[in-house]
Amino acid sequence: MEYIALTGISERVISDLRQNRLLTIEIRSPHNFLAALRMNVGDMLFLTHTSADDLIGGSMGIIAKLVRHQVSTHRVMQSSEVYYEERETTSLRLQLDPKCIARVRKVLNNTIGEVTKVDAEEIPLYNAR
Repeated sequence: MEYIALTGISERVISDLRQNRLLTIEIRSPHNFLAALRMNVGDMLFLTHTSADDLIGGSMGIIAKLVRHQVSTHRVMQSSEVYYEERETTSLRLQLDPKCIARVRKVLNNTIGEVTKVDAEEIPLYNAR
């Protein structure tokens, strides 16, 4: 199945998602920001700790459902007698509901400035009895 991919996600976040925890993450990196900005509540996405440059068939990750999507802007001001500086940063807060572990079959798009897309397959987990 085809998914939008968020790459370079921290190992801690991936680990928390593997434990089937509802989790809110904040996206600031430009390549993930552009991808997440185009998503809607209810969409499924693929998250991996693998960087965008290293994403290949066989890369492992988590498939999660987007539960909440919120854009927020932070403004920081600094000044002295010599200068005045004002900066804004925009980030996305995504609340994710993990569904399953998955493996990339094929990278469909990984071009800079475009949404990273992968064809990924769910990996079934069987309980040993």
